[in-house]
Amino acid sequence: MRSGVIRPYKPTKHRHTGEIEQELSEVAGKKIKVSMSPHAVDIVRGILCTNHTFLTQEVVEKDLWKLYREQYKDEIFIRLIRDKKGFYKFPDPKFVVGSNFCDIGFDLDPDNNRLVTLSASDNLMKGAAGSAIQNMNVMSGFDEKEGIMYSPLTPV
Repeated sequence: MRSGVIRPYKPTKHRHTGEIEQELSEVAGKKIKVSMSPHAVDIVRGILCTNHTFLTQEVVEKDLWKLYREQYKDEIFIRLIRDKKGFYKFPDPKFVVGSNFCDIGFDLDPDNNRLVTLSASDNLMKGAAGSAIQNMNVMSGFDEKEGIMYSPLTPV
């Protein structure tokens, strides 16, 4: 039950950690290890996930933004989030509920050479149905957005 609750959900050995490590390792060309800690909160839909990666070399935020922008430049359902002065500095599930969007942001901890990546998505849309439709569209030669280009349900 989620009502009135905030609790960690599988803070270690989460079932999707292997997928994340596989994809990051493929992009990096070497083995990458991550730690992922999703949390169940008092919301009807959506998930916020915090991922910790300890870097093997020092990086600066500017270079990370360049890397993220390059990696996701053609991904219409990925939005990179970072507002240094606003209330919503990082991804928030309420801005993706009912949509196929996944909002991604990060914070860099230079003291510990740690990258904290945050993602918000509607796990009932992007996590299942929306991803299936998006993949079917691509495989069938349809416009990738067909049938799933909806605005989030929660007004800003």
